Amino acid sequence: MRDFQVPGRSATYASNGMCATSHPLAAKAAIDILQAGGNAVDAAIAGAVLLGICEPQMTGIGGDCFILVKPAGSEEVIALNGSGRAPAAASAEGLRARGLTAVPARGVEPITIPGAVDAFCTLSADYGVMGLDQVLAPAIHYAEEGVPVAPRVAFDWADDSSALTGEARRFLLLDGKVPMPGQMFRAPGQAEVFRRIAAKGRAGFYEGEVAEDMVKSLQALGGAHTLDDFAATRCTYGKPVVGDYKGHDLQEHPPNGQGATAILLLNILKHFDLGSMDPYGTQRAHIEAEASKLAYDARNRFIAESTPRLEHMLSRETAADLAALIDPKRAIKAAAPLTETVHRETIYITVVDRDRMAVSLIYSIYLGFGSGLASSKFGINFQNRGAGFTLAQGHPNEMAGGKRPMHTIIPAMLGRGGKVTMPFGVMGGAYQPCGHARFVTNMVDFGMDGQTAVDGPRCFSGTEGMLVERGYSEKVRAELSDMGHDVSIPAEPLGGAQNILMTDGILIGASDPRKDGCALGY
Repeated sequence: MRDFQVPGRSATYASNGMCATSHPLAAKAAIDILQAGGNAVDAAIAGAVLLGICEPQMTGIGGDCFILVKPAGSEEVIALNGSGRAPAAASAEGLRARGLTAVPARGVEPITIPGAVDAFCTLSADYGVMGLDQVLAPAIHYAEEGVPVAPRVAFDWADDSSALTGEARRFLLLDGKVPMPGQMFRAPGQAEVFRRIAAKGRAGFYEGEVAEDMVKSLQALGGAHTLDDFAATRCTYGKPVVGDYKGHDLQEHPPNGQGATAILLLNILKHFDLGSMDPYGTQRAHIEAEASKLAYDARNRFIAESTPRLEHMLSRETAADLAALIDPKRAIKAAAPLTETVHRETIYITVVDRDRMAVSLIYSIYLGFGSGLASSKFGINFQNRGAGFTLAQGHPNEMAGGKRPMHTIIPAMLGRGGKVTMPFGVMGGAYQPCGHARFVTNMVDFGMDGQTAVDGPRCFSGTEGMLVERGYSEKVRAELSDMGHDVSIPAEPLGGAQNILMTDGILIGASDPRKDGCALGY
């Protein structure tokens, strides 16, 4: 139990239904849907779509999603891949011929076809109990009437606004300026798109005037995107990849997401007695950093839409061999140059209903405001997920037409004894596998509850060196530096997280104080 004389946040307890996410209005919308007779799928979609209005720098209908669903009355988890593909005309060779060695992070080249809307429509039809007209009503309302910009959203908006160009500046700035906390943000063009999706399903987005707006805008920017690319977009069902950590089952979304990286990282950490260490001390931070370098190197080598060496990546032998490379007293150099920086532009939402259907959903446009570009009529902000491809010839993740790139976003679920106990997610782009491992070890090795496990300080060793949040002591930072880590305090918090623990009769929700959101139940 936390010290109530010290600032902090209590977990939320309820019995009938729970939502935990990064913005209070989205959490409230999800609970309203549950109380109106919807299930966890209906509520999660309602909240997620609204988050594109509440946090437009993080997500939106121009982006992708990954979803894990545990249906009511079942312990089998279903994975739904709502990530889009490169346009058919995309070519790594074409970019190499221009002298490029990597897919540009911004502009039209990294824009893949948005996949989230198709996934939402499919999931609603297959597992929801409400129509899309009811599910999308909150997003339509707030897109028209406006949302007061929340403090953390305003912070990120200012940080990311330099990426906005062309039409995106008209739709995503207020009179050319970054909004301040409390100013109203409206997106009437997107409200109209939501109405068309509510009336026509996926055809309201991938066909007709909305698709024409997106294609015309992209082609005007030099893109090779076509109406056929949009019409062909389809989500796909699959099965999670599963790992075991000290008797706890971790279910992650399969590739092209990086969830297998979290499993490999935990498999490496099994070889160390974390529980004997100070949870926020030097030794634990060091071991986690070294294990992360090795796990992320494997990710960069193997994770793609088709991952032929997935079994090798998840094997105990691979983890043991990697763990043996770690020096407990000295930082090793990065196993291989990482290809991305830490990105926080993602939202996560989890919902559990009274029948114990559970949804773990993550939804993103990748970098802040994605590509920095938007469609000219409806103001749909395009993602830049194509930056997740490599241009290395012959690599499984090499860019090609109709192919999905490696993704950083990963929803997860924890379980034990064949029973799902907790949907959870950690935002933060590249940080996410490390964040999953930190969350799981906080709970398993250190006995923390879901709220305490996300409250604590974080660190991450990536392309910017070892980022160590201010919650760590100066002594720890100095000791890590002496061990060879390039230590600095990050300019912004590392990620964010939410989770819901399902116990007998009670739901316990937690939401990261690094975000504006909360856990709500009824």
